[in-house]
This record gives sequence, structure tokens and C-alpha cells, in this order.
Amino acid sequence: MGGVGKTQLAAAHARYAWENGEVDLLVWVTAASREAVIDAYAQAAADILHADPADPERAATAFLAWLEPKPTPQAPRWLIVLDDVADPGDLRGLWPPAQRGRTLVTTRRRDAARIAHGRPVPVGLFTPTEATTYLRQALASRERRDNTADLAALAEDLGHLPLALSQAAAYLDDTHLDTAGYRVRLADRARQLADLLPESGSLPDDQPTTVAAAWSLSLERADQLRPTGLGRPMLQLASMLDPNGIPHAVLTSEPALTHLATHRTAQHCGSPAQQPPVVTVEQTTGVLHALHRLSLIDHSPNEPHRAVRIHHLVQRAIRDPLTPDQYDQLARTAADALTNAWPEVERDTDLARLLRANTNALTKFAEGSLHRPDAHTVLTRVGKSLGEAGQVSAAVQHFRHLTSTTAHHLGPDHPSTLAARHNLASWRGRAGDPAGATAAYTTLLEDRVRVLGPNHPHTLDTRQNLAYYQGETGDLAGATAAYVTLLQDYLRVLGPDHPDTLTTRHNLAYYQGQAGDPAGATAAYTALLEDRVRVLGPNHPHTLDTRHNLADWQGQAGDRAGAAAAYATLLLDRVRVLGPDHPDTLTTRHNLAYYQGQAGDPAGAAAALAALLQDRVRVLGPDHPDTLTTRHNLVDWQGQAGDPAGAAAALAALLQDRVRVLGPDHPDTLTTRHNLAYYQGQAGDPAGAAAAYATLLLDRVRVLGPDHPDTLTTRHNLADLGREERRPEHGDLRPWTEIN
Repeated sequence: MGGVGKTQLAAAHARYAWENGEVDLLVWVTAASREAVIDAYAQAAADILHADPADPERAATAFLAWLEPKPTPQAPRWLIVLDDVADPGDLRGLWPPAQRGRTLVTTRRRDAARIAHGRPVPVGLFTPTEATTYLRQALASRERRDNTADLAALAEDLGHLPLALSQAAAYLDDTHLDTAGYRVRLADRARQLADLLPESGSLPDDQPTTVAAAWSLSLERADQLRPTGLGRPMLQLASMLDPNGIPHAVLTSEPALTHLATHRTAQHCGSPAQQPPVVTVEQTTGVLHALHRLSLIDHSPNEPHRAVRIHHLVQRAIRDPLTPDQYDQLARTAADALTNAWPEVERDTDLARLLRANTNALTKFAEGSLHRPDAHTVLTRVGKSLGEAGQVSAAVQHFRHLTSTTAHHLGPDHPSTLAARHNLASWRGRAGDPAGATAAYTTLLEDRVRVLGPNHPHTLDTRQNLAYYQGETGDLAGATAAYVTLLQDYLRVLGPDHPDTLTTRHNLAYYQGQAGDPAGATAAYTALLEDRVRVLGPNHPHTLDTRHNLADWQGQAGDRAGAAAAYATLLLDRVRVLGPDHPDTLTTRHNLAYYQGQAGDPAGAAAALAALLQDRVRVLGPDHPDTLTTRHNLVDWQGQAGDPAGAAAALAALLQDRVRVLGPDHPDTLTTRHNLAYYQGQAGDPAGAAAAYATLLLDRVRVLGPDHPDTLTTRHNLADLGREERRPEHGDLRPWTEIN
């Protein structure tokens, strides 16, 4: 790419060869065009052969003929440097002969190697150590002694690009600014890159151009390569995304194709009155290849998730000339492309991770743009993806930040701000703070009623989640009553077949079972399943969720063998619809194993959970809450199979991980403490178990309240060490409606 120091390397090589007597003739050609090469050859012919420079073509031909090897030993040794070849086609018929002399070519064109008769030498960026050393030495020559850590950080900020490092050192010397202060200016997106570099007349080492302008020639050439006119708009789109890897699906999405067609460089898109021609995925791949040939990007078609990498200073040079309106439009186009490429079901965890990284990069570049005129849906999508990947605490932090920024940009009563608060409360609950979620939803409900009215769907959504977390705090009767009232309002406002109405029925059935009526829950889920199949179809994820919970309550009502059979059938459908690695598929495997053990096969349950644990570690990672739950239940079944001491040791190790990942007060952490105490007693230490239960009881009262079912279970076990606590993992305990 431009700025890595190709010309300086070539100059150093040529100077060494000349000063050490290795060549008799040295010719330096600035080879930006065919005409420039011919003129340089003609000048050499005039100097050496006294050819007539008025006829450059004839003189250049004479010079090349003179370079041909001669039979005499006095034939000169020569080195010709063709610097900065823009188009290999410009050298057709102008390549010097190979014998007796050497030709050194510098170019940004990766395809030049296919034409030249030599060996390509790729020139990359400095390593971090090289970059830091360069800055230290460059500043030391100006009698400056900057902090090494600050220099290393600045080298990272500049992407280890030699040209940028050189010009930054000159700027620091000119302005007498310290390194830390320069980094602050560099991070200020309101400043142009050109304003943070020396003026063109003060560039070091006779450099002809600043970093900000280093790629302008390549950019112009990119628009001329086929497919014409698409290089600049593609680079503009890439300039808003993650420099370390942009998925191919984002750059070939429908919003990306529309952007390319609309912003095709003017001279290549016909009359302004004409509709811009449609851009195809094939053309998009073609322009990525063209940009790769010019070293403006790295395009790796065989790595579709990281198809494009681009230096972040190239990105900045592309973004800087944009007007504020262009900047906003481009940012939202990039957000549209990310949203379009984001699968509803994240089967591919690597793709999801890279989509999150690209959204984070876009937010860093253009957070304000993503709030004009409202908060873009991609800001919610990335938080949801974090949570579904098991990074629940990160999801909470994301929505807390989103709530703050949305309130700042749009005001506290804007629907986008209220939606961010809704999602923040939701993920607080999933992170193990149902009381905090309940309090947040209570406050949010007042504001939504005031701003949107009592019958607005978003107001009803808030009531839905408030009822759910009311139940999670232990108030099962209050949650059930709230759902009964809410269901009446959903029927009145949205009708019986609206998906949110069906979700309310789903959650009402759940709390009906939690309140001690598993048979009633089973009947309610059976009726709901018929309606979800009719309204949503048999393969809709919500339909599958209802089948999941129906099987669970069937088992809790006493039909454990029937529950295991229902889960086995559901598992086949989830694999078919969602894929074998989808989190809901893994959850169904988990519950199938649970009821397999409940039906009298603890060894089979342990074996199934051991296999599931390997898959959850592979798909979700070792610290995902679902992975930790599988470890918990695997230990439980192993303990039931006759090894209470081993179970206690494994639970002690699991407890450390749950405290580290979820925190000491998370309900799952408390559950592990409960079962650890249980197996401690089973292993022959009833006094230790009693002490552990007593301490746990105080924490459960503090965290969950004295009347929470889990608190009551601990009180029971403290009195009777013969009872265990073991919960199946439920698949659809999600009452919230996703709000953008």
C-alpha cells in the first residue's frame, strides 16, 4: 500500500549499489504513466547517446537497444529503478532487458508481478517494535526524549505505517507538542487528518505528499478499473466498518448494492436523468478485487467473514472529505448493511462476533449519525447478540451506554430512549438482578404511559416484562394476576392471534405452573400450541418454544417418560429448523438429558450431558452461562450415580467460575452453593452442610427475599439435609418483545 516506504527502500538500494561501485549506470524513473517512462528513457538516451530528445519515442527505443547485452567485456552494468508504477500496462514494450543489468520496480499493484520478469518482494507495515524504535530515533535526532510507552501507543494509533510515523515525528517537532497531546488530537474525529501532519512544503525526507493524500492516485485509478466507477463508493462504505475484517455478506447486502449504484462515480453512471444501473454481487466482488490489486484493501475471498481488511488511516483519509450530510448518510447505510447481513438466528457464532466488531467500529466512527433521526436498529441488534452469545454483563453495559447516549442525542422521552431503557431492564434481569429489573420496569411503565399512552404496544410490552420479573422475585401470585389482566388488554388492543397476545398466554401458563399447578400449565400450553401452529406455523421458533415448555410441564406434572419422548421429537425438529449448534437446540438436548435421568436412567443422563458439555464449550465457550449450567447438572447426575464426594469437589470448582463470570449474588451462583452444601452433607459432613446452608439462607433472603421459592428451599434443606435442589433448564422463559 502507499506509505510503507517502497520508494525509500528502492532509493537506499540504488544508493548502496552506486556508492559501492556495483553499477556503471543508474537511472531513476518516476513511472506514474507511460509518458513519464518514455520521457525518462529519452532523457537518458540524450545524455548517453546524444539522441534527439525532440522525438521521445525514437530516443527511448534507442536507449533500450543500447541496454541490450553486448559481446564486449566493456558493456556497462546498469540499474534502472521504475518507481511507483501505476499500471503495469504502461510498461508494455518498455521493460529493460534482463541480462547485464537489473531493474527494480516499486508499485502498489499486486498484479504487476505477473508481468515483470523477476521476483516480487512484498513490503508491509513496520512491526510494533520497528515503529516504536523509528519514532524514538526520529525524535531523538531532534533532541527529544519522549516516553517509550507513549511512542508505542502513537505507533499503534498510526497503524505502524512508515510514512505516517515520519510525518507525525516532523509534526511533533514543528509544533513542540508532546506525544500524549498529539494522540488526543489524533483521536478527535472533528479534526481532519491533514491538519495533524506537516504542511506540504515542510514534509521530511523530500516526501512529495502527505499521508492524507497518499492514496489519491490509487483511488482515481480504482474508479477507472472495471467495474468502473465503484471503487470510491466501496471504499467509502468500508471506511465506516472494522479495519480488521469486514464480512463479505455486509458488502454484498442489498443496502450496500443500492449504495454502490446510487453513488457510482458520476462519469461512469450515464446521464443524471437516467436511473442508476443496478450493481450486482458479481460486480461487487470485482471492485473488491480491483481495490486489492491497487493495495487499497486486502481482499480474501476464501475468508468470507473477514473478506476485507483496510488500514485505518486509509479509512480516515476516505472519510475526511465527506460533508456532514454525506457522513450521516454513509454511516446509516453501513448500519443498514450490517442489519441486513445479520441472521435472525445466529447459527454462525464467528459471523455474529465479527458483525458485533463491525458495529462497534461504526459506532466509534459515527455514534451521532446513528442517532439521526432516531437510534438505528443495529444498536439494539448488537446488544441482543451480545446477550444471546452469553455475554450477559456485556449486554447490560451496552444497553446502559445506549440509554445514556440516546437520551443525550434524542431526549429522555424519545421512543428510542424508552426502548433502550426497556432492553437495559430486560438484560439486568437476565444477568441475575430480577429485583433491579422489576424496579426499572416500574419506572419505565410510568413514563411509557405518560408518553405513549396505556394502550400503546410498547407500554403493554413493559407491563409484560414487569409481570415476568415480578414472578422472578418470588411473587408468583402477583405475576399470575398481572398476566391475567394484561392478557385481557392484549386481547382488546391487539386481538387473540397477535404474537404478543400469544406470548402473554405462554408466560401466564408458565407462572401458572410455577405457582403449583403443573397440570393447569400443561393444559394451557396444549391449547396455546394449537394456536401458535395455526398462526405462526409449526416451524416458527415460538411454536418450538411452546412445545419445549409443554414437554417440561408434562414432566413436572409427573409424566417424565412422556416429557423425554416429547423432547426427543422436538430435538429432531430443532436440528432441522435451527441447526445442531443453535443455543435452543442445545437447550432441548439439555432438558432431554434431564428427563432421561428423571425417568430412571441417571447414567444415560450423565453421558448425554457430558457430550452436550463438549458442544457447548465449542459453540458458546467455557464461560457461557449455559455451559456453566450444563456443568452444574452433569455434576448433579454424577452425584446421583453414587459419587457425592466427587460431585462436591466439582461443584466447588464450578462455584469459583460462576462467581467469576456471573458474580456472587447471581441466582445460578446461589444454586451452585445450594447443591454444594447438599453433596457436602451426602459425602458425610452434615455439620459443614448445615453451616453452608445457614450462610446461603442469609444471602438468599438478602438477594431474593424471604418468600422466594429458592429461599424456602434452602430453609427446607437446612432443616432436612435429605432434600436436593435440581432444576431443569427451560428454553422459553423470555417474555420480552424485542423493541427497536
